Amino acid sequence: MPSSELRPLEFGWYLPTHGDTTAYGVPEAEVAGSPELCERVVSAAEQAGFECLLIPVGLTCWEAWIAGAFMAARSARIKPLIAARPGYINPVLLAKMISTFDQMSGGRICVNLIAGQNESEVEGEGVRYPKEQRYALMEEEVSILKALWTARGPVNFAGRFHTLSNVHIRPRPLQQPYPKFYLGGGSREAWEMSAKHSDVHLFWGDLPERIAQNVGEIRSLAGAHGREHEIGFGMRLQLICREDERDAWEAADRLVRHATERQKQQIKTLYSRSVANQRVQELAREYGDLLLPHLWTGISKVRPGAGIAVVGNPAQCAGMLQEFINAGCHSFCLSGYLHDEEAERFGRLVRPILAENNRGRLAA
Repeated sequence: MPSSELRPLEFGWYLPTHGDTTAYGVPEAEVAGSPELCERVVSAAEQAGFECLLIPVGLTCWEAWIAGAFMAARSARIKPLIAARPGYINPVLLAKMISTFDQMSGGRICVNLIAGQNESEVEGEGVRYPKEQRYALMEEEVSILKALWTARGPVNFAGRFHTLSNVHIRPRPLQQPYPKFYLGGGSREAWEMSAKHSDVHLFWGDLPERIAQNVGEIRSLAGAHGREHEIGFGMRLQLICREDERDAWEAADRLVRHATERQKQQIKTLYSRSVANQRVQELAREYGDLLLPHLWTGISKVRPGAGIAVVGNPAQCAGMLQEFINAGCHSFCLSGYLHDEEAERFGRLVRPILAENNRGRLAA
């Protein structure tokens, strides 16, 4: 691997504002979303050494910017990773929100670019652009954000969706030139967007050799913008780690064994236009429950997006993550059930192995 690709490893965790569970379809196993749940997860994630905190969006989730601001105020180091969704917030207001957040938190904000997985949800919330246009709108809005944060004078912009005249904002971001951008997506539009604007392109679970191939393709696209050495790559994965492998597989099975057919069908239909979700479902059909001995597709039956999990004992989980590191990924956004308990296990059991095996790239 070229030395330019040996970036420091970073690990992020997930904040389940919508609630938590150890068994989909079992009411007694559910933990309702609450400020107390959020504080437990954030505290566990920060103590485990996670650098950033993915805050979800969607109908069942609490509002991400408000939740992220409160959690930044209740923590010391972790950076909320919050979605900028095209068409939801005027880009001038969004630029001020992000730079204000950055200043207020001491430089602790990252931006997650999301075009939207569920078409009916996006339409129901009043965004009338189809997905292809949302990527064009996203490109325009990110260009506006970056211009507002870096221009020396007022910004003028005449685009397909937005027209701005003599705009300037205060404050500027604390992070220079601006906070990091992340994007997860499997479509060509997502890849093109990352190639031009993202600091990290996040893949959902896949085979390591496919990830290595995708890294090469997106890096080539980034080269057209002079960014082949600027863009980085990562994985969005679930984690189910126990000290004994049998306990890990029991926890994995318990998580999905009681899911209803209605839940499973919703995942297949509501997210059918998402290319990344299509790939996850394709892998599940082709390989069944196991892509590799410790890479499990089971959660894809009950959850959109990050439905592929690393399962096993600490050495096995670290070994599977290492395969993705070797494929060219330096950034990982993980989650697991229950989120506070799984974060603690990662920090105690898995992170030290990765630190030892990647000396100089991850603090022990």
